[in-house]
Amino acid sequence: MDVRLVFCTCPDAQTAQALAHQLVEQRLAACVNLLPPMRSVYRWQGQIEQAEEIQLVIKTCVDRLDALSAAIRLHHPYELPEIVAISPSAGLPAYLDWIRAQTREET
Repeated sequence: MDVRLVFCTCPDAQTAQALAHQLVEQRLAACVNLLPPMRSVYRWQGQIEQAEEIQLVIKTCVDRLDALSAAIRLHHPYELPEIVAISPSAGLPAYLDWIRAQTREET
């Protein structure tokens, strides 16, 4: 399957909204869901940290992953942003076709 779900956390709603808008505008994502604030606990530079974050769920295609990843790294405030892509095992065919159509590069 060529569709991917990409997870990326953001430090706040403003950053998440701006990044989501850029990804959809550039056709790197068909849709980005911004989930409500959550508390993350993680180890960073030898310390256990915690922070409130917004989780993005980005719908894209495998052929757009490199460009999507580059755009996230360019616009994301984190030194090491979360970029984790998974392949769904199934999906409504018409919805998956919509993702493919929305992430095609404009010619």
